[in-house]
Amino acid sequence: MRPESHNSWTIADVPVALLAGGLATRLRPITATLPKALVDVAGRPFIDHQLALLRKNGVRRVVLCLGHLGEQVEHHLGDGAAHGLQLSYSHDGPRLLGTGGALRRAAALLDDVFWVMYGDSYMDIDYGAVLAHFRHHPALGLMTVLRNDNCWDRSNVVFRDGRLLCYDKRLVNPEMHHIDYGVALLRREALARLAPDRASDLADLYCALVAEGQMNGYEVTQRFYEIGTTAGLEETRAYVLAHSA
Repeated sequence: MRPESHNSWTIADVPVALLAGGLATRLRPITATLPKALVDVAGRPFIDHQLALLRKNGVRRVVLCLGHLGEQVEHHLGDGAAHGLQLSYSHDGPRLLGTGGALRRAAALLDDVFWVMYGDSYMDIDYGAVLAHFRHHPALGLMTVLRNDNCWDRSNVVFRDGRLLCYDKRLVNPEMHHIDYGVALLRREALARLAPDRASDLADLYCALVAEGQMNGYEVTQRFYEIGTTAGLEETRAYVLAHSA
């Protein structure tokens, strides 16, 4: 995708980097020999539901950033043809690189603009509206945010009057009523800030971009579902059963 064509982007033009390399320790013993992406949700591996949701929203290319037991995920999905998608893979290698390091390693497989999402989350939102907002508000990145008030997880974002003012996962701020929803858009230039083949946390990059005014915010209203905990897994199963075709 060429930068000068940004006004005609469609979701099909923008690849998704799906971060799915964690150890999933909170789901053990389920994940002792099974990667989190393949945990059963309503009769199918969770990754199948994620990819079906992305395809329904117009996504056509996904880069899976894998680590722990990632070869099982690649073997299950193959080239993605069965899901109507083009899939490619980036593996951490002998040591886990964290969310930032994994994304940096996958850079060559991504385009000038790409989505960033997490392999344990199900986010049923209007992706077209998010991309349209990004097109018309130039910055190095966009973070979707949800009014959370510490309900589903600790709030970590100050978002006011349509502006993303502060993001920090470590420092509690009483003005934080929103949470990083888990769907972002980044430009390739942002990845240059991440050292190659070195473990890092994507949250640190986001924090810096927000502080510099280089990351816009877009508020969503649909809560997220995640399978990072047993409680979250059960909620996600119930939601998928109620909403899948």
